[in-house]
Amino acid sequence: MTSTKRGFLFSALTAAMLAGSAVAASAQMELKILAPAAPGGGWDGTARSMQQAMTAAGIAKNVQVTNVPGAGGAIGLAQFVNTAKGDGNQIMVNGFVMVGSLITNKSPVNLSMVTPIARLTAEALVVVVPAASPIQDAKQLADAMKADIAKVTFAGGSAGGVDHILAALIAGTLGLDGSKVNYVPFAGGGEALAALLSGRVTAGISGWGEFEGQIKAGKLRAIAVTSSAKLPGNPTPTLKEQGINLELINWRSVVGAPGISADQKKALSEAIDKMVKSKEWQDVLKQRGWDDAYLPEPAFGEFLKTEQVRVEGVLKAVGLVK
Repeated sequence: MTSTKRGFLFSALTAAMLAGSAVAASAQMELKILAPAAPGGGWDGTARSMQQAMTAAGIAKNVQVTNVPGAGGAIGLAQFVNTAKGDGNQIMVNGFVMVGSLITNKSPVNLSMVTPIARLTAEALVVVVPAASPIQDAKQLADAMKADIAKVTFAGGSAGGVDHILAALIAGTLGLDGSKVNYVPFAGGGEALAALLSGRVTAGISGWGEFEGQIKAGKLRAIAVTSSAKLPGNPTPTLKEQGINLELINWRSVVGAPGISADQKKALSEAIDKMVKSKEWQDVLKQRGWDDAYLPEPAFGEFLKTEQVRVEGVLKAVGLVK
């Protein structure tokens, strides 16, 4: 065998061994995911879907999910900032909702304190009413709001979050004062669903996935989606189709702990990259009705900065913050 061939084989074997070591290292990763909300909502669903996909795809050996609800994610964020510093095996799910709630609640902790990793998904919101409600569509909901905005109660996630913003934007689009919307925030999707099913609120707002089971069971009626066009295979009309010139998309992401090293950030980023490209994650997206909105670093960090400015502007425009 010539020295050239021996050199080629040595290089090939070395590359294969390094690749095998990288896969093994990834598979040995033990990850903790913090969902800063109660079970049943979008952040909890995202965290548990990540847990399912990463273990099934062999990306991590063990993935644990912890729920820390309250204050639109501010309590979970504060715990994450204070206890996970420098830990490259901890991540937290967040998104549009947290951006708005931190601003609205004037939180002492903010997203500049964590390490951006990636945006994961995007999802249109759906407006629902109890099946027994006399409201049949978004036009009738709009009429009820115009008649007496205080009598129309909306159930959704945290104050200042995307659900609350949508309710205020609907009011503003109708020429009403968005700050006068009667909005009832809940720490988790399960609580909001219970309020709807008991008839304690007029309408509910959330991602399609959170209400899909009850819609299909005939317990809730979907009256509008917030996308620019109907969702694939879904007959629910958009707000725009019903004369309310408005669209809004929710997004969810994942961040790392404060103070992690460049190598730790790289390892987390590579693990998330493998997850979003896996068949297991693609199956989750289809099952949940989520759009793939994957945006890795450094683009995600820049997006997060501009989104905080944009959301604050929206909150001021609808009167939710001064």
